[in-house]
Amino acid sequence: MSLGNQIAAHLPYLRRYARALTGSQNAGDAFVRTMLEAVLADPELMATMEGGRVPLYRAFSKVWTSAQPENLAAVGGAGEHEAGAQHRLGAITPPGRQALLLTTLEDFTMAEAAAILGRDLAETEALVAEAVAGIEREQKTDVLIIEDEPLIAMQLEDLVGGMGHTICGTAATRTQAREVVAENMPGLVLADIQLADGSSGLDAVEDILALGSVPVIFITAYPERLLTGDRPEPTYLVTKPFQEATVRAAISQALFFRSSMPLG
Repeated sequence: MSLGNQIAAHLPYLRRYARALTGSQNAGDAFVRTMLEAVLADPELMATMEGGRVPLYRAFSKVWTSAQPENLAAVGGAGEHEAGAQHRLGAITPPGRQALLLTTLEDFTMAEAAAILGRDLAETEALVAEAVAGIEREQKTDVLIIEDEPLIAMQLEDLVGGMGHTICGTAATRTQAREVVAENMPGLVLADIQLADGSSGLDAVEDILALGSVPVIFITAYPERLLTGDRPEPTYLVTKPFQEATVRAAISQALFFRSSMPLG
């Protein structure tokens, strides 16, 4: 496989990471483009891209850390994520967010995350612990789970409850989701894509967002279908089968940025 094809295979997941890190599709994609431009302009840097995901994420990390936090919104265009995060950015340092996302959302080992960040193992472990502590200080909320598989729905209920949040309802169809929201508007939505009656989780989420601002995390077995670059895509996307730590990280990030629009 050529180097170009190797990089292309990992780009959807790097874009997912960049969006979770910045809290914005536009800003995240802008950082990825900047990194790719730097690689194309520097043959020596391009030569280091051999070896899978770690070198790619390491190159991205250098671009990210070189950016001034106060200029983040200007890179990709200010949006709801950035505006909603401004008074919370002090809770978790940028290196802490990187370390947490790398070891949960992106499933790198602690040693791989340390290599990506250019830090030693102990320092990286400390960054993750610091990030978790900061996230745990965030406000608890009511959660709606849109999931048609009972065992997965129960697993998510236990996970969300264990984080201190309240389950305001579960729904296996778009209609059931409407009924739950009519009784209690959630502060966070976890949504599958394909539902029991053939309805779409995307449509159910659009119904909810038409009523108010709610952060949303999509959970699907087919993330590549939503990471095509052909249309606005979910900022928070978890792949099935999921690790509970990944869902926890996504929940914490979504609540941290208080996004009202998962698409765009």
